[in-house]
Amino acid sequence: MKSVTHHGRETAYETFDRGGTGPGLLCVHGSGGTREVWKPQARLADETPVTTLDLSGHGDSDDTSADAGTETLSVYADDVAAVAAATDTRVLVGNSLGGAVALWVAVERDVPLDGLVLAGTGPRLPVLDDLLSWLAEDFDRAVDFLHAPDRLFHAADAEYTTASAEAMHATGRAVTERDFQTSHAFDVRDRLGEIEVPALALVGEHDRLTPVSYHETLSAEIRRCELGVIEDAAHLAMLERPQAFCGALSAFLDRLQ
Repeated sequence: MKSVTHHGRETAYETFDRGGTGPGLLCVHGSGGTREVWKPQARLADETPVTTLDLSGHGDSDDTSADAGTETLSVYADDVAAVAAATDTRVLVGNSLGGAVALWVAVERDVPLDGLVLAGTGPRLPVLDDLLSWLAEDFDRAVDFLHAPDRLFHAADAEYTTASAEAMHATGRAVTERDFQTSHAFDVRDRLGEIEVPALALVGEHDRLTPVSYHETLSAEIRRCELGVIEDAAHLAMLERPQAFCGALSAFLDRLQ
């Protein structure tokens, strides 16, 4: 693990590099997650360096006192920009809230990019009122809801759902609620036309949290955006179907050359 200091805090990251000559992938996790969710994508390190980071308040990174919403989104975008600069990474891969952060970097930060992979995300990310209430008042119920079929996972082995729930509990209620509130406030529907770099909107076919329709909007409104659907997967397709997910990333990188 390495870290970069910026804006008075440290952001932790990890790079997998087995000599790949691609533009580098920087993978950004979603609400309540950590960089560990991207471990399966390390297999792409033969093709391109793969960097994973912990957003502020997650994993090994320092926390922030930012309020939920645009303020937190901006903090997370600064985390990504700092790690991208430290690693000379030029392709952002964001899942869920991480996809929102990647979009925010693309429209709000002067970060040189070659591409965007927007996985299990959308131009806006509304959250059910019940889930927001449970995050504030009954965290266990919120975690259970998210791990029901066709939300985070379609039909994953119990070891994956258990590990995911434990990771969310380790992140904690306050940070996870902040993440979901930030997702709920996110909306860049009127700014998608500003994105010039090639993009891939990638979604699990059974994802009920950010359904295929969200990604169809991304592919229609971003000038050079393709749509990809991962079969037999839901929201965390990079964990549930890593071979198919990595294959889609690899093909996208090939098209960037």
